Amino acid sequence: MFKRFNYNSPVILTMTLISFAILMIQGYTNINTLKLFAVYRSSLLDVLFYIRLLGHVLGHANWEHFINNFLIILILGPMLEEKYGSKKLLLMMAVTALVTGLLNILLFKGSVLLGASGIVFMLILLSSFVNMQKGTIPITLILVMIIYMGRELANGILQEDNISQTAHLLGGICGCIFGFKWRK
Repeated sequence: MFKRFNYNSPVILTMTLISFAILMIQGYTNINTLKLFAVYRSSLLDVLFYIRLLGHVLGHANWEHFINNFLIILILGPMLEEKYGSKKLLLMMAVTALVTGLLNILLFKGSVLLGASGIVFMLILLSSFVNMQKGTIPITLILVMIIYMGRELANGILQEDNISQTAHLLGGICGCIFGFKWRK
């Protein structure tokens, strides 16, 4: 029976399962996983600091946060993993996590960042490059940039909430850079 199931997107599915497990542990035990899966300013001598720089994309505040991120990741991720390959997509995700984590630490003292929304925005912008032909700029890319990035800029200026628009914007910028760098 299980032979029919295909682990078709190893990077995306593994990330989803790890994040799901972390949220289950956080929700149903007394273990505080946020110490490992949220990034914040701490000592460079702390080994966990380096784990958190990449691992913050695996932690989520609650089920709504998890579902909102992974709904998009599971829709776009497999297509992008097939196009770019598992290793390249994993590299893009790691770089995006590193960039969003580092800039959050540098720009927002006392702020804690967790969740995969930077990855989500990277995937959204990167997906606009899927059908790109050399020497052209897809109109879908321009529209996605205006709609998603414009909304995040406006939200960052007009709203005070616990959502990191900076991580969203940085993720989108990473997606554009990767898309232009590795367009086929």
